[in-house]
Amino acid sequence: MQYGYFDLKNKEYVITRPDTPAPWANYLGSPEYGAIVSNNGGGYSFVKSGANGRIARYRFNSNIGLPGRYVYIRDNDAKDYWSATWQPVGKSLDEYKTECHHGTAYTTINSEYKGIKSALTYYVPLNKTYEVWRIKITNDSDKARNLSTWGFIEFTNENNYEQDQVNLQYTLFITRTSFEGNKIVQHINENSGKDENGFNHKERFFGLVGADVSAYNGNLDSFIGAYRDYGNPIAVENGKCDNVLNYNSNACGALQSDFTLAAGETKELIYILGQKDPITAENIMAEYKAEGKVDAEVKELVDYWHGQLNNFQVETPSEEFNNMVDVWNAYQCFITFIWSRAASFIYCGLRNGYGYRDTVQDIQGIIHINPELAAEKIRFMLSAQVSNGGGLPLVKFDHRAGHETCPDENDENSVYAKETGHPSYRADDALWLFPTIVKYIGETGNKAFLDEVIVYAEEGGGEATVYDHLKNAIRFSQERLGAHKMPAGLHADWNDCLRMGKKGESTFVAFQLYYAMSVMKGYAEERKDAEYVRYITEAQAELGKALADCWDEDRFIRGIRDNGEVVGAKADPEASMWLNPQSWSVISGFASKEQAEKALESVHEILNTPYGVKIMEPPYVDHYFDGALMHIFNPDTKENGGIFSQTQGWIILAESLMGHGNRAFEYFLESAPASMNDKAEQRVLEPYVHGQFTESTRSPYAGRSHVHWLTGTGSTVMVGCVEGICGMRPNAEGLVISPSIPAEWDGFKIEKNFRGKHLSIDIQNPDHVQSGIKSITVNGEAVEGDFVCECKMTEQTNITVVMG
Repeated sequence: MQYGYFDLKNKEYVITRPDTPAPWANYLGSPEYGAIVSNNGGGYSFVKSGANGRIARYRFNSNIGLPGRYVYIRDNDAKDYWSATWQPVGKSLDEYKTECHHGTAYTTINSEYKGIKSALTYYVPLNKTYEVWRIKITNDSDKARNLSTWGFIEFTNENNYEQDQVNLQYTLFITRTSFEGNKIVQHINENSGKDENGFNHKERFFGLVGADVSAYNGNLDSFIGAYRDYGNPIAVENGKCDNVLNYNSNACGALQSDFTLAAGETKELIYILGQKDPITAENIMAEYKAEGKVDAEVKELVDYWHGQLNNFQVETPSEEFNNMVDVWNAYQCFITFIWSRAASFIYCGLRNGYGYRDTVQDIQGIIHINPELAAEKIRFMLSAQVSNGGGLPLVKFDHRAGHETCPDENDENSVYAKETGHPSYRADDALWLFPTIVKYIGETGNKAFLDEVIVYAEEGGGEATVYDHLKNAIRFSQERLGAHKMPAGLHADWNDCLRMGKKGESTFVAFQLYYAMSVMKGYAEERKDAEYVRYITEAQAELGKALADCWDEDRFIRGIRDNGEVVGAKADPEASMWLNPQSWSVISGFASKEQAEKALESVHEILNTPYGVKIMEPPYVDHYFDGALMHIFNPDTKENGGIFSQTQGWIILAESLMGHGNRAFEYFLESAPASMNDKAEQRVLEPYVHGQFTESTRSPYAGRSHVHWLTGTGSTVMVGCVEGICGMRPNAEGLVISPSIPAEWDGFKIEKNFRGKHLSIDIQNPDHVQSGIKSITVNGEAVEGDFVCECKMTEQTNITVVMG
């Protein structure tokens, strides 16, 4: 069943049925102020952190999706009321018509009921730290209508989400509301920390521009009424707020306006929400009295985001591929880049910081679109690397480079562990720096980046060039090898549910390290660092010997526990086949062609499903060990044999690197959200964004996806599509073009901004091959092989690639 469609021209997903299988969300805002809104107006807002900056409440992990940003409308003559979004009132869809347009950093919901049309747009103005809801209400009937409207938000009583929900003996008694100049102001802990104006800057406001406030409520119970809910508030049903404010209870902002609309007349109301003191709030509201302010700001948002996305656009025979790569996968990469794993509709994000591995991987998804924005975050994450080479497992939102504490390995009483809940290092964290920095230097040609000096995270850690930071990342792994000379898994490698023991070894991390050594060998050779070239050559050869022993007939094992037992051996009764060692054996460049072909074929035969590739098979049920934490999950769920979405990007890339265009695209289609647009009731999550995982075939709900938006999947799949299927692989000198596409494609086109130049790339496939380059011409001049030197590029560069 379809609930909507992709509008590629406007870069929107249009929801035509409001009764979606779950609330389908959009993200608005910036790192300083975030807002999540559903197709029915549900959602919440936060300043900087979903955990410690929450200003609006929400019920998580619920298809109800309440509360939210609601505007109620009442026909005072008919005594009938509804909401400008289908929910929460939920009028019959036989009479109530609505359509939601989720766009890039804005959402517009157009509705019609009983001759009254409304167009409600939510957005956070570019580089601002508050949000705007603009509603236009039009009388489409042939007679005058006497109407009332209510803008409504339910405040948290404390910025910390957990305190607000749990510590009620405290949080219920620290807040009050006041009505001041067309706005509700919520005061929190107002006796503490006052400035010269009497404000402590914990104040929130909800204001109205465009009409007078006829009545108001600042007390939630007074607005909703006893034994009622958001769908039938007593104030709306009776047509009158009672002007009751909050003191020692739950707070809200409800602003009522009464007006008459003549036939054909339109009324515009603008609601503004934020965490600002009353004077600042008043100044913000004054700006919105200017005609056209909202339209100009929405246009500014569209121009900004479309400008970002237009840095890389494809036109292929696949609508699914175009919609994901051109718009939604790319936009999701930016959103995850901004907020890591901090806020969603599924969980609140109590983790108050950036996971090291998460964020360094997330950066990769936007490098081809905005490399300098990516560079800022790379520098930030390098400043969160400890001088021993490891990464801080959690980088706090208020990270102080050069002044942090760091894990005292496996000491749960260390200062860092108490601050963050993470007592020890992960094996893979700093190794993600290598592919990320390679991509950045490739996209920009900025080799000088390796000479930038960046401080280490901890107090007294000193500073080093980026080149030496990378050396230290390798040193960290080399100083923590197990008995078989592979990197120890430490607290965990990428899979947090797999613990091999402190000295247990991970082939996944070993492949990452092998890749990192190849990168560093190249950098060292360019810099004529002969001593390090000798070291890394010998170290990589030793690691190669260890990895060679991990080959088991048609697959690489997953690792070796610290007691010597192998995980992922072919003969194992459970978890005998794992995805990541196979894909990374190819990505790392270690596997021979014969091994790569066998391993990838085993993946397809054993792990592939109609919904993507499983993380491992069979799941743990009866033969797990203590470190196989995933056994607690139902079979074919999450890490226990589920289709873990992030890993799909790596297998797409691996197949592409082998020239297997058919297989790479098969894996893309299986796991692409857009491929499930006509089966939305099965997938449940939004058909325009990736989730964390999909249930596999042992589940009675195979194909159902979970945990939307904030996942590393956006980045890995984007890399798999751009570098793999599209074959765009920049290096410091220029651009390698080596697509791996379905043989049935006649070709495709790419428009790409690259180092200040625009590339129009026409890829032709007359022989209907999956990979291989017959010829390339640049502005009419033939070049050899699959490489286009930057020196050949002009301001407008036309490149024709003939595959064969």
